[in-house]
Amino acid sequence: MAKLVFSPRSRSKREVFDLTGNLFTIDDEKTESLVEDVHPSIADFVVRTRRKQSGRIDAGSSSPISELDRSAIASPDMLTFISFGSGSSGNCAYLGAAEGGILIDAGVDADTVRDGLRAHGISRHSIKGVILTHDHSDHVKYVYSLVRKRTDLPVFCTPKTLTGLLRRHSISRRIKDYHRPIYKEFAFKIGPFEITPFEVSHDGTDNVGYFIACGNQRMAIATDLGCITPRVDYYMRQANHIMIESNYDARMLATGPYPMHLKARIAADAGHLDNAVTGAFLAGIYTENLRNVFLCHLSQDNNQPDLALETVRNALNAVGITEIGSGDGSLQSRSMKLQLSALPRTESSQMFTLR
Repeated sequence: MAKLVFSPRSRSKREVFDLTGNLFTIDDEKTESLVEDVHPSIADFVVRTRRKQSGRIDAGSSSPISELDRSAIASPDMLTFISFGSGSSGNCAYLGAAEGGILIDAGVDADTVRDGLRAHGISRHSIKGVILTHDHSDHVKYVYSLVRKRTDLPVFCTPKTLTGLLRRHSISRRIKDYHRPIYKEFAFKIGPFEITPFEVSHDGTDNVGYFIACGNQRMAIATDLGCITPRVDYYMRQANHIMIESNYDARMLATGPYPMHLKARIAADAGHLDNAVTGAFLAGIYTENLRNVFLCHLSQDNNQPDLALETVRNALNAVGITEIGSGDGSLQSRSMKLQLSALPRTESSQMFTLR
């Protein structure tokens, strides 16, 4: 851990002491471009590393702490995760490894996805495939625009999902040229990822969650579901990182302006998951192997991020799980065993590092 001390010689320069007592100076005016695509928590390390690579600082000045950080950042098991939107307006997320990444759903326009990737120094050409959870518009409406300039970019979904996508939406039938059929409970590979689709209870044509393995990391994803089924429980229990729906607060839904038939659809077993159910489920399956929970698909009208987080946190606290960070990357948060975040509905999230 480094302690930052501003030099009296220049406000643009910082003298940084690491735990071994080594001192180095960073000129913020000259190095701003070196760190514009990285998280602030590792900015100083990246400046040193990139300067070293370009021959601008003495390679002998590195410290054991820097070497420790380097090994963590370069770990082949490290994953990165970004959400470009999570809600009824559109859903799309990126999961990346050193060898490339995948997009999960395609309900956000191509420009937003491209710009979001570029903001974190990720080339769209590193994307190895798109996986779709189901055929509702907020998960698929931009799938063709995302892939049409990449003839080598496959789209993975079940055959029934493809049929529903073409039947229900004005998406070019050329998407069939990109389609790679997948089947529930049969694992398939995209780059470094081994991905297993599993059944979830929702009212799309054919609905899946995904269990994604890469090195020692395991992520389980269930974006839209009305209840916790045995297959959801089975895969979520194995995960280090979970992305799960926390769509509505039961009281807000009951007292809100929606017509009764829509309230009934949302609350049905094939509808969406409410905060209390999500919290109770997570509290029931928690182990120390679980490191990140991302609450997704929060309703604009029947939920609030703070309310969803509070409900889930209280459920975890009730069973003795109290070391819960906010996932913001701060030192205080990272010291906690579990990170809990609510993904933004219509904006891109920060880039999360999954270890």
